[in-house]
Amino acid sequence: MADLYPDALLVATDAVLDSFDAEVAELDGAEDAQVFAVVERAVLALNAVDDVHSGYETDEREALCDYIDTALTEHGVDVAALTARHGLGRYELTDKWRDW
Repeated sequence: MADLYPDALLVATDAVLDSFDAEVAELDGAEDAQVFAVVERAVLALNAVDDVHSGYETDEREALCDYIDTALTEHGVDVAALTARHGLGRYELTDKWRDW
């Protein structure tokens, strides 16, 4: 498991998700553009982590997308409505920026 999930990958991923969580906590009543900006920053940061560590396999990719969706939902963002307003399916939220 240590080869599949090296400490550096886990630490870097946790740092990105911690920053994302802090930003999401500040989104109360935010406009769509603000929500998308927070998601974009997180996804681009996760791209950078993946570029360095090449560590996100299919299960981890799905888990990261679920994490983003769940965090937004828990902070009052209706992800389905947000994405629908922009012609996207719910599970396309990260697709515009995601390389992993």
